[in-house]
Amino acid sequence: MTSPARTLVIRAFRVLAVAEAFSWAALLAGMYFKWIAKTTELGVEIAGPIHGALFVGYGIAALTLWRLQRWPFVVALFAGLSAVFPFATVAFERWAGKRGYLTPGTAVPAGTKETAGV
Repeated sequence: MTSPARTLVIRAFRVLAVAEAFSWAALLAGMYFKWIAKTTELGVEIAGPIHGALFVGYGIAALTLWRLQRWPFVVALFAGLSAVFPFATVAFERWAGKRGYLTPGTAVPAGTKETAGV
């Protein structure tokens, strides 16, 4: 059985994964202009807070899905680690989607053990 809240969190997680990757690109471009070209700090001043907010939102969505979808710890760990590396959130989102971790009706029943990758 799927709940509207679960579907909403999954959709938000997918959107935040892509948005976080785009904000990485904007932040990296801003850092180029600030540190390499030494022309302006505006890119970092704008992209930095946006990236920070998306990073936190992605982390909250991942933690929420860990609980709602009953992800194994390893899956939740990789979701969190993917936010640290540029563009890895998109790769994780695709990986998790292909394996059913982002399907509303696939939460593991309480008391059932699941191994990652099996």
